[in-house]
Amino acid sequence: MIYPPAERQPIVDHLHGHAVPDPYRWLEDPGDPRTGEWLAAQDELWRACAAALPGRDRWHARVTELGAVGTVTAPLWRGPRRFFLRGAAGQRHPVLYTAGPDGREEALIDPNMIDPSGMTVLDRWQPDLSGRLLAYQLSRGGDERSELRVMDIATRRIVDGPIDRCRYAPVVWLPDGKAFFYVRDRRVLLHRIGVPAADDVVIRAEERSYGLGSSHDGRWLTVSAPAGTGNDVWLADLDASPPERPGLRVVQEGADAVTVPAVGRDGRLYLLTTLGAPTGRLCVADPADPGPEGWRELVGPDPEAVISDFEVLDGPGRPVLLVGRTRHAISEIGVHDPVTGERVGEVPLPGLGTAGRMSARPEGGHEVWFSYTDGVTPGSVHRYDARTGRTGLWAAAPGAADVPELESRRIVCTSADGTPVRMVVLALPGTGPGPGPRPAILYGYGGFGISLTPSYSAYILPWVEAGGVFALAQVRGGGEEGAAWHRDGMLERKQNSFDDFTAAAERLIADGWTTAGMLAACGESNGGLLAGAAITQRPGLFAAAACSAPLLDMVRYELSGLGPSWRGEYGSAEDPEQLGCLLGYSPYHRVREGVDYPATLLASFGGDTRVDPLHARKMCAALQHATSGDRPILLRHEDGVGHAARAADRAAGLAADMLAFLAAHTGLGPPPPGL
Repeated sequence: MIYPPAERQPIVDHLHGHAVPDPYRWLEDPGDPRTGEWLAAQDELWRACAAALPGRDRWHARVTELGAVGTVTAPLWRGPRRFFLRGAAGQRHPVLYTAGPDGREEALIDPNMIDPSGMTVLDRWQPDLSGRLLAYQLSRGGDERSELRVMDIATRRIVDGPIDRCRYAPVVWLPDGKAFFYVRDRRVLLHRIGVPAADDVVIRAEERSYGLGSSHDGRWLTVSAPAGTGNDVWLADLDASPPERPGLRVVQEGADAVTVPAVGRDGRLYLLTTLGAPTGRLCVADPADPGPEGWRELVGPDPEAVISDFEVLDGPGRPVLLVGRTRHAISEIGVHDPVTGERVGEVPLPGLGTAGRMSARPEGGHEVWFSYTDGVTPGSVHRYDARTGRTGLWAAAPGAADVPELESRRIVCTSADGTPVRMVVLALPGTGPGPGPRPAILYGYGGFGISLTPSYSAYILPWVEAGGVFALAQVRGGGEEGAAWHRDGMLERKQNSFDDFTAAAERLIADGWTTAGMLAACGESNGGLLAGAAITQRPGLFAAAACSAPLLDMVRYELSGLGPSWRGEYGSAEDPEQLGCLLGYSPYHRVREGVDYPATLLASFGGDTRVDPLHARKMCAALQHATSGDRPILLRHEDGVGHAARAADRAAGLAADMLAFLAAHTGLGPPPPGL
């Protein structure tokens, strides 16, 4: 294959004794005419190759059919109103609705009406405590640089804003609905309705990635910020100090632990914490004395289940405490005594899947709502009643699809250092490894403590339906097994993530599920780094790879996008020891001439302000220059979308193209026609 020419420049950085070549640095600049010409040529090449992919139209049709199930979220209650998202089948974006005591639903924010092009996204929203006002954030073109506005719900009139540069800003309303705390430019501010944002009061000026929370009545403000492998947390009583100068008391500082505080309706300070417990525990304290010295353990750690959230409900006689956990990435909700912490029962769940965070009425009650999904079940909302002990369907997915049956197997493989690593393997029923090897996708993430849990996927289902195998490797760096699992796949231990992934690949081959000539590596964002590392460290182990919005130049990742905020996860090239670790696995720097690299599809997005598309551009040029084989290295670049949320049709197009590409290079035929 003839690739567009890309000049290799003799650029070498000398960093802490390392000579670091960077021949494609010129591709970092999207405004350079040479970059534009190169990108246009790559796009022409991709389009020609994509048009020739076998069954591409059938992949697209099936992904679209299976994805047309719509969206519905658990209700958020404020005052007499509930708020929720629902997206009908075929809608590009979900719509924010509200309903009052009479149950009549009204659309509040409809991105499809605001922008028929599908490029505007509702990033975040938060009603005030009375349900009278709504703070919401919109961004366009995928850049996530949200503008915040405030709507009067009764009149639909915009009463404040826009306030720019509010990327996914948390919003905490004061009880009177006249002001709120929020985060802008990595600072915590207080904004009063009708006052120019330029006059907002700065509450915390250090530039950090802050999180905000409050008690159900708005009295208690919580502020948190990442710090190393843990977080710092503060608590303020707004009844005892003015909002312009909240008396923030230290809950935790400088600890190697993550703690999430919440003041309950009973006046106790609840703390979900990994302090002294890698899988987490629930403690209680007096909010007037919130430091760790005053914490009392209420629900102790489970060594095999990671605690995720909790809720206190009115029971049939006395209150009950619900505690959510994931046991090896499968959700469960335990019922506990709120005084002793003793586990006394279980909340019935629809299956072995993923339950979302619990949502209860702020004023209290005996009900809790949560979303649920698994491999063959589209996201739905369920309600648990503490008085009856029963769980029932509250809101089904708006659409329906003819979903194929799947068989799921949980396999444990052994990584390079002897660590057991879990993997979920999905295939058609009755088609274990016995019938012979089949084309397979190995998918992973392995970063930021994020867990791969069961979910409905219009990406996975068509592949399995066509006869392929889909495996999800729960590698270190993720959160599947708790805080220690995350720490063992970050910073100087990041190589563990890649070793776990290749161990999973080797196990799939050894067990007869697939062969190296039929196996594809796949990942997105940090998972794109995972896949990129896999094919540069073990190119002979994979036939193909798909890397979407990937991090690949780990020496310069912190100079663009949200890179500076990820130094705690990956380290920094400014630190001599950490630079050595980064160079050890940085995919861009491990590309070697004369290697027959797998067929690789790199996907990048013009509006991505998290992971700069420069990573995919530079890696594409490096692989095209270096590979000795005839398997294609292609770049699929898409403008008008970003790193995360996008219109449903754009998401389906990307998924179908990735599946068609991987199928073509692992030997899988497209889904049968007419399904």
